[in-house]
Amino acid sequence: MRALDALAEMSSFDYDATYYDIGSERYLRDQTLVTEEEFDELAGKDAIYFGAIGDPRVKPGILEKGVLLAMRARFDQYINLRPVKSWHPHVPLKKETDFDIHFLRENTEDFYIGAGGRLVPGEMKQRMSIKRGLYDLDLKLKGKAEPEDEFAFEIGILSRKGVERFADYAFRYAAEKGHDKVTLVDKANVCSSIYGMQREIFQQKADDEGMNLDFMYVDAMAMAMLVRPESFGTVAVPNLFGDILTDLGAQLGGGLGMGASGNINPEGVSMFEPIHGSAPDIAGQGKANPFAALMAARMMLEQLGFPKEGEMLESALSGSLRDGATTPDLGGGLSTSEVTDHVIKRIRSL
Repeated sequence: MRALDALAEMSSFDYDATYYDIGSERYLRDQTLVTEEEFDELAGKDAIYFGAIGDPRVKPGILEKGVLLAMRARFDQYINLRPVKSWHPHVPLKKETDFDIHFLRENTEDFYIGAGGRLVPGEMKQRMSIKRGLYDLDLKLKGKAEPEDEFAFEIGILSRKGVERFADYAFRYAAEKGHDKVTLVDKANVCSSIYGMQREIFQQKADDEGMNLDFMYVDAMAMAMLVRPESFGTVAVPNLFGDILTDLGAQLGGGLGMGASGNINPEGVSMFEPIHGSAPDIAGQGKANPFAALMAARMMLEQLGFPKEGEMLESALSGSLRDGATTPDLGGGLSTSEVTDHVIKRIRSL
């Protein structure tokens, strides 16, 4: 927020911010995640700037599903944009390689759709209601097992309309960035029903757009990212695999403290955040790398129609890296606030 203030001093960009008490402290206090009033207010904002989430005092999944995934679904933020870039000189695995991968992760379906549960002896049925911007889906699951046993399940679901708009966005994005192809990552050799349909739709869209389309299995993609990251531009990937591959990508580019993301709804409110969690082991120690949060702000500026200011912020960030003004995770000796001070100094020098 201090960096945004500095940009506002230097340019035509200006903003008003409303702060929301959404997080673990409030949940621990009164079991509140996100209220209907907050959802309604946030829907009227130009953008949402989201901090890291997670707390070891809260059971895993409660905050992630009840806040982050709930907001992505409620605001139909169906694209998760996660850049993976070589921020020299802090690229530990590919020090001499320049790469700039644009991961487009489908953000509201797949195995993160929330269709999971357990079937126990005597109660071998489940009913689930899934609400998305495109549809309301009512699912009924009924089973019988011999001999009786307990089963846990998580169902991955893709809708045709959901894949179509995902593909449309991917090819449009690739064209805007000057990329001549889209790489679609999946596991269609095993999960052939959902990813088979996805491949068919992407191929049809590629033919319509006259653009190249490459298919990659997710395991092969993980290896290729380490061997030849420079060969990828726009990469489209389903929700679960996208979550995993972009963490790998962040580490490839210097660590989780370098990874930013945008949860995009082109016709609605979008949300921007670092991809990392809250790092409770170093909370309050001034060790957290602010780069990811600052890059999320850079992405927000571009989405809001301030590309010049976004470029100013990225220039200040890359300059600070070259100066060695970094936190301990990148080998530096500065605190979180000291790195931010350096970035602001760079902004004001532009």
